[in-house]
Amino acid sequence: MQTGHMRVLSENIANANSTAKTPGGDPYGRKIAIFNPILPDSDENPVGRVARDTAEFRSVYDPSNAVADSKGIVKLPNIDMTVESSKLQEMIRSYELNLNASSSIDKVNQATLDLLR
Repeated sequence: MQTGHMRVLSENIANANSTAKTPGGDPYGRKIAIFNPILPDSDENPVGRVARDTAEFRSVYDPSNAVADSKGIVKLPNIDMTVESSKLQEMIRSYELNLNASSSIDKVNQATLDLLR
């Protein structure tokens, strides 16, 4: 259920320090997973679509860089590694909690069956 969200976060982390392909061009833009509400037992992917973050790109002065503009400014992606990492950790913890809850439900169901025998 979280695979789409994990894919978006992984792409953002992988491209956090990438630059544009052409001088003065725009680098990779941060992606955001937009979730759709779904029913609990649905097979649908909750990530309805992926949107681009409209925040400003980071910029650094590096006139020696091949993709620097005429003023020596290089645009970097609008990705904050702290935010992306914390979202990934949050997603991992959520997954672990879901596994633990599922295991607990299985144990309760088994105990109920044992009592009924």
